[in-house]
Amino acid sequence: MTASRIRQEGAHAPVTSSPLVSGASAGTALLVVLFGSFLDLLDATIVTVAAPAIAQDLGAGAAQIQWMIAAYVLALGAGLITGGRLGDQYGRKRLFMVGLAGFMLTSALCALATGPGMLIGMRAVQGLTAGIMVPQVFGIIRASFAPGERAKAFGAYGAVQGLASVAGPLLGGLLVDADLFGLGWRTIFWINVPVSVLALVIGAKALPESRSASTARLDLLGALLSASGILLLLLPIIQTETWGWSAASYALLAAGVIVLALFLAHERRLTGRGSEPVFDPDLLRIRAFSVGLGASVLFFGGLGAFFLTLSVYLQVGTGRSAWETGLVILPYAFGSIITSGLGVALATRAGRALLITGSLTIAASQCVLWVVVRDGDDPGYWPLALALLIGGLGLGLAAPVLVGVVLAGVPGRSAGAAGGVLSTVNQIGAAIGIAALGTVFFTAVTGSATGTPGVADYGHALGIVLVVSAVLYVVAALVMLALPGTADGTADR
Repeated sequence: MTASRIRQEGAHAPVTSSPLVSGASAGTALLVVLFGSFLDLLDATIVTVAAPAIAQDLGAGAAQIQWMIAAYVLALGAGLITGGRLGDQYGRKRLFMVGLAGFMLTSALCALATGPGMLIGMRAVQGLTAGIMVPQVFGIIRASFAPGERAKAFGAYGAVQGLASVAGPLLGGLLVDADLFGLGWRTIFWINVPVSVLALVIGAKALPESRSASTARLDLLGALLSASGILLLLLPIIQTETWGWSAASYALLAAGVIVLALFLAHERRLTGRGSEPVFDPDLLRIRAFSVGLGASVLFFGGLGAFFLTLSVYLQVGTGRSAWETGLVILPYAFGSIITSGLGVALATRAGRALLITGSLTIAASQCVLWVVVRDGDDPGYWPLALALLIGGLGLGLAAPVLVGVVLAGVPGRSAGAAGGVLSTVNQIGAAIGIAALGTVFFTAVTGSATGTPGVADYGHALGIVLVVSAVLYVVAALVMLALPGTADGTADR
């Protein structure tokens, strides 16, 4: 995630001249935009741990639990490219402030949700506001920081993203269990409000304004068609347990395929006219990019679903608290932090090898975890922690370099557009994984239980998800064999 979003900044058009910030002003401006990026990733992860408590309080079913998470990441993915171009045209500071204010407002509305439907809807809008805010982080750093300071700023961004990945599960568990003021899970959203207010006040004075010289019109129709097509494909998958596979389900799938075909036709028409589409279909003719899209969907598709199903297994299946669940997940984040620096350092020499090694390591982690949960008993902390640490080590090797390796095979003139599309596909892949593997998990829980599901039923269901996701990561590793050898492409010249 981190690498893909950093690469997103390359999708912006050349910037107009703007005053560069330095010294204390640069530090303050960086702090503000890092607040925004921290809140985005925090909200993408914190809900995973809180999901069982939310479901119990609001009476949400399995499909609604999946939508609480999938709606956010899908809306975020749909908004990234359009949000970046809005900032280019109307001012990055302005759009960052608008996105952050919207994120604050929708966080409060999430906290006030009276039912699953309202929470899902607000999560989708919250994702859209994040899609407006996040691209401005890269644009502001790129346009307003001197080259030497820019590298340090992106390094600080990566560190903050690592911190958010650790803080999300822990903070979610702590806030849910603490039940501050009797608010329970709602505090995971309320906490965004004072932080956002502080960032808005400081940002109004500290952030520099910049915009692009480009005057290309926004491809709003393309953004709408792509989001609608993906939504139509996901809807019957997530609703399988409730709807079953009826004629309406197949009709929705067919409609999704038709809408996506219309999307591609619209994008080709815009490209032929010399306009700037959301997605340039000609990119698919570049082998490294088309292969990279497949590898990215496989890789990121397993992550969101894995943490959701693991959280439900730990809390609902084994009876752990939200805080205890956060502590179990913590080794995964630590493992990622341990190896991510190594991955970045070796990317220009062994990028493809890192990707394959990381994917196979995650697959091995899933297999180890399957052994831990397969007997149906409540496993202890350390067996779970060891398996998750292995997975985190694999994630740290692969995730930071995936986008760089994929873009190494893309011509420089197309790298910005390709990076933006790849960033979006990462989010869509996560949403698809939550839909498909989440449905497998909840269907297996109800299918294996003779009465009220117990730890053995949840362990069986998680085991199925682990086996499927392990296979996906092995397939991803095989697909990655076709990618460029390094992040700069020198191994393939």
